[in-house]
Amino acid sequence: MAEHYYTQDPSVQSNRQVIHVSLRSKEFKFYTDAGVFSKNMIDFGSKLLIEHMNIPSDSKILDVGCGYGPIGICAASLEKTSEVTLIDVNQRAIELASENAKLNEISNIKLLQSDIYSSLENNEKFDVILTNPPIRAGKEVVYSIFSGAAQRLKDGGSLWVVIQKKQGAPSALEKLKILFSTVEEVSKKKGYKIFRAKKG
Repeated sequence: MAEHYYTQDPSVQSNRQVIHVSLRSKEFKFYTDAGVFSKNMIDFGSKLLIEHMNIPSDSKILDVGCGYGPIGICAASLEKTSEVTLIDVNQRAIELASENAKLNEISNIKLLQSDIYSSLENNEKFDVILTNPPIRAGKEVVYSIFSGAAQRLKDGGSLWVVIQKKQGAPSALEKLKILFSTVEEVSKKKGYKIFRAKKG
Protein backbone atom coordinates (compact mmCIF):
# COMPACT_ATOMS: atom_id res chain seq x y z
CA MET A 1 0.00 0.00 0.00
CA ALA A 2 1.37 3.42 -0.95
CA GLU A 3 2.25 5.74 1.88
CA HIS A 4 -0.11 8.70 2.31
CA TYR A 5 -0.21 11.86 4.42
CA TYR A 6 -1.86 10.14 7.43
CA THR A 7 1.53 8.77 8.44
CA GLN A 8 3.47 9.53 11.61
CA ASP A 9 6.88 9.88 9.96
CA PRO A 10 6.70 10.12 6.14
CA SER A 11 9.57 8.33 4.38
CA VAL A 12 8.99 9.97 1.00
CA GLN A 13 11.90 12.20 0.00
CA SER A 14 11.57 15.85 0.98
CA ASN A 15 10.77 18.30 -1.82
CA ARG A 16 10.03 21.63 -0.16
CA GLN A 17 8.39 24.59 -1.84
CA VAL A 18 6.68 27.85 -0.89
CA ILE A 19 3.14 28.71 -1.91
CA HIS A 20 1.48 32.13 -1.73
CA VAL A 21 -2.24 32.48 -1.10
CA SER A 22 -4.87 35.01 -0.07
CA LEU A 23 -7.21 33.83 2.72
CA ARG A 24 -9.91 36.00 4.32
CA SER A 25 -8.42 39.07 2.60
CA LYS A 26 -4.99 38.42 4.11
CA GLU A 27 -1.82 37.34 2.29
CA PHE A 28 -0.02 34.22 3.53
CA LYS A 29 3.06 32.19 2.61
CA PHE A 30 3.36 28.50 3.45
CA TYR A 31 6.21 26.04 3.23
CA THR A 32 4.93 22.69 1.97
CA ASP A 33 6.63 19.38 1.26
CA ALA A 34 6.15 15.89 -0.10
CA GLY A 35 4.40 13.56 2.35
CA VAL A 36 1.85 16.14 3.55
CA PHE A 37 -1.73 16.75 2.44
CA SER A 38 -2.27 18.98 -0.61
CA LYS A 39 1.38 19.95 -0.98
CA ASN A 40 1.06 21.96 -4.20
CA MET A 41 -1.80 24.24 -3.20
CA ILE A 42 -4.30 24.75 -0.42
CA ASP A 43 -7.13 22.39 -1.32
CA PHE A 44 -10.58 23.72 -2.17
CA GLY A 45 -12.19 22.17 0.92
CA SER A 46 -9.77 23.89 3.32
CA LYS A 47 -10.29 27.20 1.54
CA LEU A 48 -14.06 26.83 1.82
CA LEU A 49 -13.81 26.03 5.54
CA ILE A 50 -11.53 29.04 6.09
CA GLU A 51 -13.98 31.25 4.21
CA HIS A 52 -16.91 30.29 6.47
CA MET A 53 -15.43 29.45 9.91
CA ASN A 54 -16.37 31.72 12.78
CA ILE A 55 -13.52 32.43 15.22
CA PRO A 56 -14.65 34.13 18.45
CA SER A 57 -12.34 36.46 20.35
CA ASP A 58 -10.72 35.31 23.61
CA SER A 59 -11.38 31.67 22.76
CA LYS A 60 -9.56 28.35 22.61
CA ILE A 61 -9.44 26.87 19.11
CA LEU A 62 -8.26 23.42 17.95
CA ASP A 63 -7.32 22.47 14.39
CA VAL A 64 -7.42 18.66 14.08
CA GLY A 65 -5.30 17.25 11.24
CA CYS A 66 -3.71 20.62 10.60
CA GLY A 67 -1.30 19.58 7.83
CA TYR A 68 1.14 22.42 7.17
CA GLY A 69 -1.21 24.76 8.99
CA PRO A 70 -3.39 26.94 6.72
CA ILE A 71 -6.66 26.55 8.64
CA GLY A 72 -5.24 27.01 12.14
CA ILE A 73 -2.81 29.75 11.15
CA CYS A 74 -5.56 31.70 9.41
CA ALA A 75 -7.80 31.26 12.48
CA ALA A 76 -5.03 32.59 14.71
CA SER A 77 -4.55 35.59 12.42
CA LEU A 78 -8.27 36.44 12.52
CA GLU A 79 -8.41 36.66 16.32
CA LYS A 80 -5.10 37.52 17.96
CA THR A 81 -6.79 37.29 21.40
CA SER A 82 -7.57 33.60 20.86
CA GLU A 83 -5.22 30.66 21.41
CA VAL A 84 -5.07 28.15 18.58
CA THR A 85 -3.70 24.62 18.98
CA LEU A 86 -2.72 22.67 15.84
CA ILE A 87 -2.43 18.89 15.96
CA ASP A 88 -1.49 16.30 13.35
CA VAL A 89 -0.17 12.73 13.43
CA ASN A 90 2.35 13.64 10.70
CA GLN A 91 5.63 14.93 12.18
CA ARG A 92 6.70 16.56 8.92
CA ALA A 93 3.39 18.45 8.77
CA ILE A 94 3.82 19.72 12.34
CA GLU A 95 7.36 20.91 11.61
CA LEU A 96 6.09 22.77 8.54
CA ALA A 97 3.19 24.30 10.48
CA SER A 98 5.63 25.54 13.12
CA GLU A 99 7.78 27.19 10.46
CA ASN A 100 4.69 28.62 8.77
CA ALA A 101 3.47 30.22 12.00
CA LYS A 102 6.81 32.04 12.24
CA LEU A 103 6.83 32.84 8.52
CA ASN A 104 3.45 34.57 8.86
CA GLU A 105 4.34 36.18 12.23
CA ILE A 106 1.65 34.30 14.13
CA SER A 107 2.44 33.82 17.83
CA ASN A 108 -0.92 32.88 19.45
CA ILE A 109 -0.43 29.28 18.43
CA LYS A 110 0.65 25.93 19.87
CA LEU A 111 1.62 22.81 17.90
CA LEU A 112 1.58 19.14 18.91
CA GLN A 113 2.23 15.90 17.09
CA SER A 114 -0.80 13.90 18.11
CA ASP A 115 -2.70 10.84 16.90
CA ILE A 116 -6.08 12.58 16.91
CA TYR A 117 -6.48 13.87 20.51
CA SER A 118 -3.94 11.60 22.25
CA SER A 119 -1.34 14.29 23.07
CA LEU A 120 -3.80 16.79 24.56
CA GLU A 121 -4.29 17.14 28.30
CA ASN A 122 -7.18 14.98 29.49
CA ASN A 123 -9.35 17.85 30.71
CA GLU A 124 -8.49 20.38 27.99
CA LYS A 125 -11.59 21.78 26.29
CA PHE A 126 -12.12 24.16 23.38
CA ASP A 127 -14.61 26.74 22.15
CA VAL A 128 -14.13 25.81 18.50
CA ILE A 129 -12.73 22.71 16.77
CA LEU A 130 -11.89 22.89 13.07
CA THR A 131 -11.19 19.92 10.82
CA ASN A 132 -10.71 18.96 7.22
CA PRO A 133 -10.65 15.28 8.23
CA PRO A 134 -8.19 12.78 6.70
CA ILE A 135 -10.66 10.85 4.55
CA ARG A 136 -7.97 8.47 3.28
CA ALA A 137 -7.31 7.33 6.84
CA GLY A 138 -10.76 5.72 6.85
CA LYS A 139 -14.20 6.29 8.34
CA GLU A 140 -13.16 5.02 11.78
CA VAL A 141 -10.54 7.78 12.12
CA VAL A 142 -12.91 10.45 10.80
CA TYR A 143 -15.69 9.42 13.20
CA SER A 144 -13.16 9.34 16.07
CA ILE A 145 -12.45 13.00 15.32
CA PHE A 146 -16.20 13.73 15.51
CA SER A 147 -16.82 11.81 18.74
CA GLY A 148 -13.68 13.23 20.35
CA ALA A 149 -14.80 16.72 19.44
CA ALA A 150 -18.11 16.15 21.21
CA GLN A 151 -16.11 15.41 24.38
CA ARG A 152 -13.50 18.13 23.89
CA LEU A 153 -15.84 21.06 23.21
CA LYS A 154 -17.11 23.35 25.93
CA ASP A 155 -20.88 23.66 26.24
CA GLY A 156 -21.98 25.96 23.44
CA GLY A 157 -18.85 25.20 21.44
CA SER A 158 -18.83 24.31 17.75
CA LEU A 159 -17.18 21.75 15.50
CA TRP A 160 -16.62 22.96 11.93
CA VAL A 161 -16.15 20.20 9.32
CA VAL A 162 -15.55 20.23 5.58
CA ILE A 163 -16.24 17.04 3.64
CA GLN A 164 -17.02 16.09 0.05
CA LYS A 165 -20.39 14.59 -0.80
CA LYS A 166 -18.73 11.74 -2.73
CA GLN A 167 -16.39 11.05 0.21
CA GLY A 168 -19.15 10.49 2.73
CA ALA A 169 -20.81 13.81 3.55
CA PRO A 170 -24.33 12.30 3.93
CA SER A 171 -23.22 9.60 6.40
CA ALA A 172 -20.96 12.11 8.20
CA LEU A 173 -23.96 14.38 8.68
CA GLU A 174 -25.98 11.53 10.22
CA LYS A 175 -23.10 10.72 12.58
CA LEU A 176 -22.82 14.37 13.65
CA LYS A 177 -26.57 14.49 14.34
CA ILE A 178 -26.17 11.58 16.77
CA LEU A 179 -23.30 13.28 18.61
CA PHE A 180 -24.41 16.93 18.68
CA SER A 181 -27.57 18.78 19.67
CA THR A 182 -27.57 21.04 16.60
CA VAL A 183 -26.02 20.44 13.17
CA GLU A 184 -26.35 22.83 10.25
CA GLU A 185 -25.07 22.85 6.70
CA VAL A 186 -23.38 26.24 6.48
CA SER A 187 -22.29 26.05 2.85
CA LYS A 188 -21.98 23.76 -0.14
CA LYS A 189 -19.90 24.35 -3.23
CA LYS A 190 -18.38 22.12 -5.93
CA GLY A 191 -19.42 18.98 -4.07
CA TYR A 192 -17.99 20.12 -0.73
CA LYS A 193 -20.13 20.75 2.32
CA ILE A 194 -19.40 22.76 5.46
CA PHE A 195 -21.12 21.48 8.61
CA ARG A 196 -21.28 23.29 11.94
CA ALA A 197 -22.12 21.00 14.85
CA LYS A 198 -22.92 22.71 18.14
CA LYS A 199 -22.64 21.18 21.61
CA GLY A 200 -25.36 21.90 24.16
